[in-house]
Amino acid sequence: MIVETHGLTKAYRRLEAVHGVDLRVEEGSAFALIGPNGAGKTTLLQLLVNLLQPSSGAASVLGVDSRRLGATDFARIGYVAESQQLPGRLTVGQFFDYLRPFYPTWERALENELRETMRLPAGREIRRLSHGERMKTALASALPFRPRLLILDEPLSGLDPLARDELMEGVLKQAGETTVVLSSHELAEIEHAVTHVGFLDSGQLEFQESSSDLAARVREVRVLLEGAAAVPARTPETWLDVRAAGNVLTFVETRYSEATLGERVRSCVAGVRRIDADALPLRATFVALARAARSRSAATTVEP
Repeated sequence: MIVETHGLTKAYRRLEAVHGVDLRVEEGSAFALIGPNGAGKTTLLQLLVNLLQPSSGAASVLGVDSRRLGATDFARIGYVAESQQLPGRLTVGQFFDYLRPFYPTWERALENELRETMRLPAGREIRRLSHGERMKTALASALPFRPRLLILDEPLSGLDPLARDELMEGVLKQAGETTVVLSSHELAEIEHAVTHVGFLDSGQLEFQESSSDLAARVREVRVLLEGAAAVPARTPETWLDVRAAGNVLTFVETRYSEATLGERVRSCVAGVRRIDADALPLRATFVALARAARSRSAATTVEP
């Protein structure tokens, strides 16, 4: 594993931003870390690159304890974050001139290709760039040395569709050579590029699996009934976002099995005429999971 954590925890006094996370990222994969705002995604990524140190537990990155990462290790790690600060007084060209000597594997041809593709103005000061141009500059500076690991924290936030496409195109140029770990709320833009998904909620990693396994087990189910539909009083825990409209009952099944779906539905609902199950895009899967997590949190909250 190129990234592996064991019981990784980060606490701020009584608040645990990350709690007991056991994360495993295979080399060569593109791992999407998804979750609602405040789930702890940024904290977890910063722990991996030693921008923060854990309160307990441990993380191994490139086979090295994250707390002991040195210059040689960082020369193989790219990191781009939405909140990343760049030297505003330098021009884009000066910024790249400054960076090259730090990376023995820097490829000037790849740098030039990225800067041309992303249309970065060499003579403009970084502080004069738009938000999208700054993000493209940060990404273009994290790729020419062909990092073994590229960590992206909300790189698409606030960008227009064209800028998002250009950023993802830059990332995809590294496909197969670089392991990518990214967090993003722009799930439609990243879905085609990711191979694995992890869902983080309230600092805890609820699951991690391949994109194909996730797509196979999560389905949107539509049940056509003989009469008016109503949400059953009791439903399996694997059913999320259960709704009734007209004579149709819909829900998200998180443990889909074609062999047992019909039996499970008929045990909860009478008068079934037809059952359809369709694959869900990653964004819809996230929405269903996030709603369920919010409902669980509300149910366990004790009013003063």
